[in-house]
Amino acid sequence: MKHNIFLLSVVLLFVFVGCKNEGDIDKYSYNLGVIGAFSELVNSGTKQLALSATLTSEDMNAFIDDAKNKASEHDVSIYRESDLIVTNLFPADIAKDLDVLLLFQGTTLDEYLALKEDVVKHKSEGTYNLEAQLDISRRFGRMLSYSPRKINKLISQNTSFRTMDDFGIKAHNVFLYYKDVEKATEFYSKILGLEVVADYGMASILRVTHDSYIIIVDAAKGMHTAEEPKTVAIALLTDKLEEWYNYLKEQNVEIKYEYKPKQGGAHDGFVAVDPEGYLLEFEMFKQHPENEPFIPILEQNKYKQVNASNESTVPEGLGFHSTITWLYYKDVLAMQNFYENVFGLELVADQGWAKIYRVSETAFLAIVDERRGMHKFSKDKAVNVGFIIDDIEGWFKYVQEHEPFKLRTEKLEIESGKKYTAFVGYGPEDYYLEFDFFHPHQLNTRLLEYLNPED
Repeated sequence: MKHNIFLLSVVLLFVFVGCKNEGDIDKYSYNLGVIGAFSELVNSGTKQLALSATLTSEDMNAFIDDAKNKASEHDVSIYRESDLIVTNLFPADIAKDLDVLLLFQGTTLDEYLALKEDVVKHKSEGTYNLEAQLDISRRFGRMLSYSPRKINKLISQNTSFRTMDDFGIKAHNVFLYYKDVEKATEFYSKILGLEVVADYGMASILRVTHDSYIIIVDAAKGMHTAEEPKTVAIALLTDKLEEWYNYLKEQNVEIKYEYKPKQGGAHDGFVAVDPEGYLLEFEMFKQHPENEPFIPILEQNKYKQVNASNESTVPEGLGFHSTITWLYYKDVLAMQNFYENVFGLELVADQGWAKIYRVSETAFLAIVDERRGMHKFSKDKAVNVGFIIDDIEGWFKYVQEHEPFKLRTEKLEIESGKKYTAFVGYGPEDYYLEFDFFHPHQLNTRLLEYLNPED
């Protein structure tokens, strides 16, 4: 619904309608109908602020009385704006020498005028730099009820600003660090039924879902030690919780939190522990107010469920359709801004103390208030949060030039065997962020079949 509103709003800003003449009556009536539709959306609370089409002053004189009457049918006010605020959401000349109507209720007009005053203040003080422009643009976008993701897309069309999403996110991967790589690999492949899609000796890549992977790394050769706190949890989403629970109990897998389904809750699940202490949350989300945007996505993902390998001990028909990587932070609001405005991820579920973002089709990432989650904040963490990127060179160059986070290395690294290209950065509150691109190589054959199915 909001997506359609957004598109219509943008289209209307580009529509230049004529005055109320014989040849223009249909266009006039159309734009009057749009005023009625947008007014209804403002009155329902779907939109805080709506914009009419841009008109010449003469055409607006002929249009405004009918527009006011139409808006008043929905208890919506109109403000005639001859100097629409210029932001990075739209081309600077989008309303140049034209009038536009602002449709609103309550104090929204005061908010809009205050935003214009802030621009004047920035310019007078010489502080209207890119950072300030982006802040003003996002504030205006939120007034127009655009999502953060859509705001970023609009800004990227009119400035040099980009998010990671603009460089093509193919998949999500999580790097876990072990003393005994062989034992860990056996657990994930034999007990959980995950397919090993690449084996580099010191690291193995296992496929969890359609586009979500776990990478098991030899801690003696990786970026982290096995002794560092394991400040991460991985949710494995399935509709067959009871079956998984009974099976893992039979396999003598350690269970940290037992399976105790509850009526009326937002989700059910249980937590298992892998051979070296990483937490695995087997979870099912249920119809609940906080899950309403999330459930339809998960329903689609069920058609992409990856079942356990036939070479494992997992009963037939068990598998996972989605994953969530839970990360634990002190400042959830700051992290929300980071993942939305640096990575460009879409918020799909808001639990208050935890925000779930979509990384790829079946892979999600969640920021959790460390006071409420299964882990507390720790400076050191035995995990790299990974993303497989289409345009790794472009993303690296952008990070170098704009510094949205600190880089761990100054160069884009091509692995000695040319199996992959990668770079690592330091995320807020000290999570390592790793970005990868996998090249054609005999050890990557199976992995690339999944990453590039169209090939």
